[in-house]
Amino acid sequence: MKVTLDLPDDLYRAVKVEAARLDRTVRDIAEQALDEWLVRLEDAEDIAAAEEAMAEYERDGGAVGVEEFFRTVAAETRAQYGSEKA
Repeated sequence: MKVTLDLPDDLYRAVKVEAARLDRTVRDIAEQALDEWLVRLEDAEDIAAAEEAMAEYERDGGAVGVEEFFRTVAAETRAQYGSEKA
């Protein structure tokens, strides 16, 4: 898909210089930057979910073993969002 962005001139020039230095296109650099941004967002969500799971585990007094607790959380997550496994 084609997208048009309005960037400040100095930012575009800096990206263009770095892209040329790396023998890449501005398009490649923009795609990589957006991919990495999405990965960071997903990682932050995963960390928040893990912290929430640990807090829930601690609130419940750690009544079950940690492996069992995370198996339960994983099963609940798969049930809610589906599984990539066939």
